[in-house]
Amino acid sequence: MKSLLLGSTSAEQHGRYDTVESIITESLFNQMLKYSTDSQCPSNGFYTYNAFITAAQSFPGFGTTGNIVTRKRELAAFFGQTSHETTGRGWASAPDGPYAWGYCFIRERNQDVNYNYGLVGNALGLDLLSNPDLVATDAIISFQAAIWFWMTPQGNKPSCHDVITGNWQPSSIDRAAGRVPGYGVITNIINGGLECGHGPDSRVEDRIGFYKRYCDMLGIGYGRNLDCNNQRSF
Repeated sequence: MKSLLLGSTSAEQHGRYDTVESIITESLFNQMLKYSTDSQCPSNGFYTYNAFITAAQSFPGFGTTGNIVTRKRELAAFFGQTSHETTGRGWASAPDGPYAWGYCFIRERNQDVNYNYGLVGNALGLDLLSNPDLVATDAIISFQAAIWFWMTPQGNKPSCHDVITGNWQPSSIDRAAGRVPGYGVITNIINGGLECGHGPDSRVEDRIGFYKRYCDMLGIGYGRNLDCNNQRSF
């Protein structure tokens, strides 16, 4: 089991981790989203491994950019953020802890986090403005919408992908606002107006908790600047 979760040095040296599915195996996916198939969760099996891999293959660079640690960290960060948005049991006494309950809901709990359905629909070749429920009824489209947001800069914000893969360099304005590379600025991109810049926030800590769990499962460190407590929002 340990070798399944962490991989082997020889495999990494021979370049076998150049696809998302070589890092996130079906077995690992099911461990990460352990309770997403639980009858207590409205999702109840909606999020499948095949849907995730199919969606991931639609976006070159997602989970395949940089060295093996960078690739794993991006996937841990993606699942960390999306797990927070869809978690179902955020309390310490939940079975296996609160961070085993990502992807419990199909619709995001935080309605302030909205994808632009017109833009994502155009990118995916779908009329999501007329039929936005496709995101909640087709798991491939649900993952594609999330990955599209992850990969696409939003206004004056960098993409989450560029941040976690080290391709974003903060400007002088960013630095003055406390926005520096790390997982924390991804939270700022997603929901900084509500969660960042006012000290500790339980929602930020929840995002970090999921991220750390997935980093541990992938056998990598967390990196620096995990929170956005002292960052002004974009």
